[in-house]
Amino acid sequence: MDYIQRIEKIINEQNGTLLSSDLDENKIPRTYLSMMVAEGKIERIGRGVYVLPDLLEDEMYIMQKKYSKLIYSHETALFLHELSDRIPFEYSATVPSGYKVVSNISERFKIYYIKKDLHLMGVIEGKTSFGNTIKIYNVERTICDILRSRNRIDIQIFTDALKRVAKKRNLDYALLIEYAKKLNVEKILNTYMEVLI
Repeated sequence: MDYIQRIEKIINEQNGTLLSSDLDENKIPRTYLSMMVAEGKIERIGRGVYVLPDLLEDEMYIMQKKYSKLIYSHETALFLHELSDRIPFEYSATVPSGYKVVSNISERFKIYYIKKDLHLMGVIEGKTSFGNTIKIYNVERTICDILRSRNRIDIQIFTDALKRVAKKRNLDYALLIEYAKKLNVEKILNTYMEVLI
């Protein structure tokens, strides 16, 4: 298999998206990117970001590939868990304190910071609307994050999500309480527990 075929395979596996770092990981010279752009096989949409022609970019996937510690959270996680009908105007993501994220990451991102030892708590895999795998927080962690950031979030989104969770009855209450303790929102959670139970 030649380099072009390998690149095409990577693009297909990633639903039409390619980063220059993908070539580095697969030991493919980056010169092939310029060649494929010149031939019209791919389009460059940003620094180190390429897509198949006429394809919309999967911004969530691309940003997580660029910033490996970025985990989708808050309103975005609620939407991905189908606990909110509101398509997020901006993506919410959490990174560990001290992690360098470019200040102009995108006007479509709201970044939250958390202690390093709590950053990976509750991480699971989810799918973007393009079918790419991304890291998001589970429902229990998401509820606690929303409570922690309740002054920055529309409370109606949160209460609607709680009602949906209560209907589904698929919440791990022990895990929710454990996360609430670690994230210092246990008292606030107790005021909402009657909605859940």
